Amino acid sequence: MNLLAEMNIPCFSKAVFSDFILRELRSDHAGETGAVFIYKGVLAVARDPVVRIFAEDHLVTENQHLDFFNQWLPNNYHSKLLFLWKLSGFFLGAFSALMGKKILFLTITAVETFVVKHYAKQISYLHSQGSSLEKSLIPILVKFQSEEQYHCADAESRLGHAGSVAKLWCSLVGLGSSLAVTVAKRV
Repeated sequence: MNLLAEMNIPCFSKAVFSDFILRELRSDHAGETGAVFIYKGVLAVARDPVVRIFAEDHLVTENQHLDFFNQWLPNNYHSKLLFLWKLSGFFLGAFSALMGKKILFLTITAVETFVVKHYAKQISYLHSQGSSLEKSLIPILVKFQSEEQYHCADAESRLGHAGSVAKLWCSLVGLGSSLAVTVAKRV
């Protein structure tokens, strides 16, 4: 699938995109890298067929998102810490799966809730302050946001009741996601 051609995304040009947007897109690339590795971590340890199907299905979409950023964003604009995002994503996915379905679905809900909000901020910024060429990224970010929202809703629908410990776990995962984005924007 070539989203660049399909969605009429302009070729990358440093002159076209502000430093703010480049930092945001670097964090998106890092986040999609982490997401791919979350699902790879799940698949490395999960034996439950329901969990495996869930992870395999969502991994397909996350790989498509990552493929877009790999094709579009030049390597010199990628985070220098991709090894860390791969490692932390894999660990989070494997740990969550080992802790059981409920923790896994809580983790995915927390991560995807953060990602949906992250994309929303970028979309809002582009609508209000982006150049006309930067605004051409809006459809792809809206598409990705919608797909991440689906991942969130799918995980959330499998949860059942979540108590206070679950809320604490979600807060920790959300905080970790926020910290990772902050670092990825800079390094």
